[in-house]
Amino acid sequence: MGLKLDAAYFQQSDVVALAKDLIGKRLVSQIGNIRTSGLITETEAYRGWGDKACHAHLQKKTQRTAVMYQPGGVAYVYLCYGIHHLFNIVTNVKDQADAILIRAIQPDAGIAAMLNRRAKKKAEPGLAAGPGNLTKALGITTKYYGHSLEGSLLFLEDIGLKPDVESRTRIGIDYAGEDALLPWRFVWKEKPCVSKK
Repeated sequence: MGLKLDAAYFQQSDVVALAKDLIGKRLVSQIGNIRTSGLITETEAYRGWGDKACHAHLQKKTQRTAVMYQPGGVAYVYLCYGIHHLFNIVTNVKDQADAILIRAIQPDAGIAAMLNRRAKKKAEPGLAAGPGNLTKALGITTKYYGHSLEGSLLFLEDIGLKPDVESRTRIGIDYAGEDALLPWRFVWKEKPCVSKK
């Protein structure tokens, strides 16, 4: 067990530094009385102001993005292509609309449940690598949109790790022009449990 991260942690002002700092933290889901968790190996930062890749760019407010304007420490879960549930953490203070996409974890508990949820027989590196695979493995759906990360169903823990982190460009945001080239994706160097290139 580690130290549970509180809202103050998520309300820091630098979303890029926070995305980097999340590498090595433990993401825990306690859904359906089943605990599953893993160490975060890959994240992407999205800044509400001046980042064309962010859903809240130009202060865009829709039913989907409403939660991004809340104070940091809540879940922003949305459907991608109508299929994949993607789990983001809202950060910064109210109305800043920053968020961090959690792209991959290295599973460390509840692996049998993850295998069942993903209809897999073997715990390979891709079990919870890639944002859609991650949410499926952890049982996270849009049902948890707006859910507080200070509760008991979804939360993060600091277990004192200081990983070797590498920055890379974000994935799948070519529409963002020059902002697509920002090195705001962070990976735990040398870990196999990250998104495919």
